[in-house]
Amino acid sequence: MKKYLSLFLAVMMMLSVVPALALDADLSFGTQETGTAGYTYATAIQTVIQKVDGIHVTLLTNSAGNVSSPWLIQDEEADLTMSNSAPALWAANGGIESASVPDCPDVRCIAGGLGHDFINVMFTQKFVDETGISTVEELVEKKYPVKLVIKKNGTLGELAAEQVFGVLGVTFDDIISWGGVVEKTGGAQIKDGLQDDLYDMTVDHVGAGQANTTELCINHAMYDVQLSDETLEKLTQQGFDYVTVDPNTWNGQTEAIKTVGSQQCVLVHADMDEEVAYAITKAMCENTDILKDASAALGYFDPAVAGSKALTGCELHPGAARYYEEMGYAFK
Repeated sequence: MKKYLSLFLAVMMMLSVVPALALDADLSFGTQETGTAGYTYATAIQTVIQKVDGIHVTLLTNSAGNVSSPWLIQDEEADLTMSNSAPALWAANGGIESASVPDCPDVRCIAGGLGHDFINVMFTQKFVDETGISTVEELVEKKYPVKLVIKKNGTLGELAAEQVFGVLGVTFDDIISWGGVVEKTGGAQIKDGLQDDLYDMTVDHVGAGQANTTELCINHAMYDVQLSDETLEKLTQQGFDYVTVDPNTWNGQTEAIKTVGSQQCVLVHADMDEEVAYAITKAMCENTDILKDASAALGYFDPAVAGSKALTGCELHPGAARYYEEMGYAFK
């Protein structure tokens, strides 16, 4: 008996001195320019990932937007990037050429459901006061020569604007044919142009607390547009889902806005080391307080459902799936 006890103790001592698996990963995180929701989210995620010993993350502002960002992973121009569940799904299943969504069969998801992103439609208050037009449906019916400013090609903001007018049977070329303007530019330029009344309206896909929109609404009188139920229903058929924008999300917005959106997710390459992917997932899910402090929209991130297909869009990375399974969270 003493012999077996001694052997057991010896084995236990050997196990106790086996070092934990050491991680050594220098990762790049492709994101959009400063001032965007994507950059805010990426900064917060960078902070929690770097709490893991052996992992360092560098932010690269090399993403044209969440629609095309899966290509950064597919082409190995970044180790992580932000996308949205709908573009991630489209990219992993062959892409959509007309919407600038690339074919990215090697993208995998770490976590979804980041933020409370939604299609955001705004007129300047000056435009509403001068024209009496307060809805997109009325604008389309009257074929009013509106001056529209939106994000660049390859962004979900640009695609959202295209979809809003598209379900109403209108293209950007149609707006131009009415004598209107369709300008595609960066977030800061959109803010400045609306503040200076160079444009009448914008359509974007953003999260609560997005810096440029927040600043715009503080410094300039804007009008929050409610899309009709019929328009919203048509948008859900394009891969979006219903979202409610809470009152006071933007300065001057006192009523809830019913809209639709596609939530953000973190993508990596299928070849990422499984232990690194596991560590990243664990760090994100176990530091939700830090994420929420960085952005109110990240307070919606729920680890219990972050691995569900509705929020990830594409397939989970095996390292992420292992973490969710261990925790008893949804991951299919």
